[in-house]
Amino acid sequence: MDTMDEFTKAKQMDFPRSVLIGHDVLLQTADLCKSLQFGKNGLIITGDNTYKAAGKTVEELLSDKKYNVFTMLTNDATEANVDEVCKRAKEDKARFLLAVGGGSKIDITKLAAKKLKIPFVSIPTSVSHDGIASDRASLKSDLGPRSVEAISPTGIIADTAVINAAPFRYLASGCADVISNLTALKDWEFANRMKNVDISSSAYILSEYAAENIISNCKLIRPNIEESVWMTMRPIIASGVSMCIAGNSRPTSGSEHMFSHAVDLMYPGRALHGEQCGVGCIMMMQLHGGDWKRIRNALNEIGAPTTGKQLGLTDEEVINALVVAKDIRKDRFTILGDNGLTRKAAENLAIKTGVIEG
Repeated sequence: MDTMDEFTKAKQMDFPRSVLIGHDVLLQTADLCKSLQFGKNGLIITGDNTYKAAGKTVEELLSDKKYNVFTMLTNDATEANVDEVCKRAKEDKARFLLAVGGGSKIDITKLAAKKLKIPFVSIPTSVSHDGIASDRASLKSDLGPRSVEAISPTGIIADTAVINAAPFRYLASGCADVISNLTALKDWEFANRMKNVDISSSAYILSEYAAENIISNCKLIRPNIEESVWMTMRPIIASGVSMCIAGNSRPTSGSEHMFSHAVDLMYPGRALHGEQCGVGCIMMMQLHGGDWKRIRNALNEIGAPTTGKQLGLTDEEVINALVVAKDIRKDRFTILGDNGLTRKAAENLAIKTGVIEG
C-alpha cells in the first residue's frame, strides 16, 4: 500500500506577549518588566524630544523600582547607530532594551535586540506608521531606506495620553500607512495568481481588518482627542502583528510602499512614510481597478495627504517616483509588473486620481 509523503512544514511566529494600551499605562512600565522577568539591568533608547515626552518618566519609574537603567540618546535608524546601541548595551550589561520614541528609535532597538539576543519593549511616543509591533525594521542607507528582518517587541506600552500630545500629523500618517494595506493585499493576491506566491490567510485577514477598521472610523479620528488615539492603536498594532504571522511584510507592503520608497530615495525628507504610502495607495488602487475614491475620501476625512503637492512634491517628481517604483524591490511582484509604468502611463494615472493636476 502506498504511504503518504511525510509532512515536514514548520514555521516560527513571534508575537508581543504583553500589550498595554490606554491612558497613563506608562505608569505600569516597571510592572510589565517584572511580569516579563527581564532582570534588573536595562537600557532606554530614545531621542532628545522623546526623552522629554516619556523617556525621563520611564527612567524614573524603573529607578524607583530598583532597576539599574541607563539611557542612550540616538538619532536615525542606521547601521552605525544600531552598532552604537549594541556597544553601549554590552558596556552596561543590559538584559533588556526599552525603545521610547517614534519609528526610528523603535527600529534601532528592534535590530539591536536581535543582534544582542535580548528582549525589548516598544514604547511609542507617536505612531506615524505600523511598525511598533512588527518584526521588520526600516534602515536608512545611501541607497535609501530598506526593510530588514528584526524581532518583534516582547511588550508594548502605548500610552494614549503621551501619543495624543504628539502632533496629529503623525497619527494621521500612521492611519494612512494602515489604510494602504488594502493595495498591499491586492498585490499579494496578484502575485499569488501570476507567480504562485504563498498567501497566509490569517495574516491577510488581520491586515484587512486593520485597514477597514481605520476607514470605518475615519470620521471619528480627530486632533487633540485622546479617544481617537485609543481607537486607532489596536488596528495599528494588528497591522504590525500581521507581518509577524506572515513572516514577511507582504500583508502591509506592496506597490504603494515601492512608490513611497522611490520618493524617499529621490526626494528625501519631503513627507512622512505613512503619508507617502497613503497617496501611493490611491494610485495603485486605481491600477487594480478598485475603489480608489474610497481610499482618497478616508484619507481626506482623517486629514492625511491625497496629492503630490501635499507631500511637497511637484507633478514631475510624482511621475518620476512612479516610473522608478518598479526598481525598488525586484524580489516583490506587484501590479507594477516587471516593466513598471511608462512616463505617459504614470502621468495619466496621477492625473486621473487627482494626485497631480491635469
